[in-house]
Amino acid sequence: MNENIEKLIENCGVKLYDAESVTENGRKIFRIYITSEDGINLGKCEEISKILSPIFDLNPPVSGHYYLEVSSPGIERSLKLPKHFKASIGEKVKIRLDNDESIEGAIKDADDDGVEIDKKKILYKNIKKARTYFEW
Repeated sequence: MNENIEKLIENCGVKLYDAESVTENGRKIFRIYITSEDGINLGKCEEISKILSPIFDLNPPVSGHYYLEVSSPGIERSLKLPKHFKASIGEKVKIRLDNDESIEGAIKDADDDGVEIDKKKILYKNIKKARTYFEW
């Protein structure tokens, strides 16, 4: 994501969590996830969308026709970057490693190289997919 876009989002009192381009039901969607210590509400998503829409009209984030969505990453969210793991210390995660081994547990610690779960250090470079989960 463009650094200027990230600064615009932060000037609105929220932080950029992630962005992705997906196709759902034949529709291309560019999705921006935002976070805040106070939580995210629909009004804040609408505000960010209204700010970014004219910018993306001039410099589209993806090619072709797409829909812009702005939302919270949710309680069960994907973890991709070290900052995601650091912000999720204490939360339960499911991790799939490159060798297809699965690990579940609470994040005890995270740094720039990896994450610690139940006294086991896992390097980010070995993680295929990671996601927080909530036991209902």
